[in-house]
Amino acid sequence: MGLAPAEIPTVTDATEAWFRTAGCLLAPNAGKVLVITDSMRLTTAEVGCALTFEVAHHVVLALQVAAATPVELDGRSVPVDEVEVERGGRVHIVACAAGRLTVNYHGVVQRMSPDGPAPTVAEKLFAVRPSRYCPSDLLEAFADAELGMPAAVAERGRVIGDWVFGRLRYEPGSSGPLDTAVDTLLAGRGVCRDFAHLTVALCRAAGVPARLASVYAPGVTPMDFHAVAEVATTTGWELVDATRLAPRQSLVRIATGRDAGDTAFSTTLDGAADLVGSGVMAFVHGDLPIDDHLEPVTLA
Repeated sequence: MGLAPAEIPTVTDATEAWFRTAGCLLAPNAGKVLVITDSMRLTTAEVGCALTFEVAHHVVLALQVAAATPVELDGRSVPVDEVEVERGGRVHIVACAAGRLTVNYHGVVQRMSPDGPAPTVAEKLFAVRPSRYCPSDLLEAFADAELGMPAAVAERGRVIGDWVFGRLRYEPGSSGPLDTAVDTLLAGRGVCRDFAHLTVALCRAAGVPARLASVYAPGVTPMDFHAVAEVATTTGWELVDATRLAPRQSLVRIATGRDAGDTAFSTTLDGAADLVGSGVMAFVHGDLPIDDHLEPVTLA
């Protein structure tokens, strides 16, 4: 049984101090409770981010981090349009003139059982095709020769995640924004996005539908946005994090898509803006869960 809303902590002193340090004020909806599910024990997480953009002339931004109200330009509120997108996501559209644009978000997230719905045929078709950063068609022969896939499709995602974990070295700053899964395989190193891209691409090359999820990740050091793979099974979308940087039970979904091109926290639709400041916060109430990366875990 989950905690009643009145029992869930809202804004802690630590959270308030973090937002002040990041140069923003807590929004009116700080402490909003989002109820999501997975098959593991109850985990309550507190997540948030603060983004600052310098706009020279004008800009239209699509934000996949939920924008708390208000978004501000030089201290004045800017209207935000919320758009529902596929796979249960939402995008916030912000249009403004020149100035300093600040966006912040804070939420308390409660995770509880049961599992999510099984993938639909349409979702699996979407997730098995090659994409910009996951050109799985170029890796089919490699996957067949190198990985030795088990017959059970449900086990392949975990096998591939283990292989990527053992093959790549996590090295901040070692890759660029245009690197694909093939580039990562050849380099033998990368960051979370690269680990996720290679995992997704190899899963698709092995005939397993897979997609990328951007998440808040309590336990990641240094704290930042994180990227993981989700692999289709008969009962849901199983989380595969080949970096092993954070327990999967504590992860909180931000966006879902074919690859990083679909899941960027900010996309410029018109004009230009420079990201000049950012901060990410994610922690659980109590101890971090222990993750052996053997049991299946899902995101809502």
